[in-house]
Formats: sequence, C-alpha cells, structure tokens
Amino acid sequence: MHRRLNITLPEETVRLIDRLVRPRGRSRFIDAAVKTYVDSVGRAQLRKKLKEGAMRRANRDLQMADEWFDLEEGAWGQGPR
Repeated sequence: MHRRLNITLPEETVRLIDRLVRPRGRSRFIDAAVKTYVDSVGRAQLRKKLKEGAMRRANRDLQMADEWFDLEEGAWGQGPR
C-alpha cells in the first residue's frame, strides 16, 4: 500500500536526486534513502547504548575476568589426568 505525500525539498536536493534517478523514480529513491537513513541512525544509537553499557560494567567485568583467570590457570596447570 502506498500513500501520497506532498513534500518540499530544496532545489539543490532535487537536482541531486535527478542526477541519480529519472523523475518517475524519485519516490522509490526517497523511500530507499529514508529506510537507509533510519537503519543507519538505529545502528548508531544501538552502538552508542552498547558502548555506554560496556563502560558502566567495565570494572565489574575486569574483576570477573581476573577471578576466572586464576581458576583457569589452575585448571590448565594440572594438565590431563
């Protein structure tokens, strides 16, 4: 299903679009551009949230890794039985 919109774009933007697609292909091009932009913004926000969470948990994670390192070293040091 499609919905008709009346949008206004700067002349320079219309020229950029027309360099890439024919006037009858503008809607498809704008649709793809919007979806690409939304996907990109969504990924950037997810990346930012993941980074923030990792930084908040960094000290806990380092401490946990340090504790497990000692256990693994002990297990590997014993060798196969």
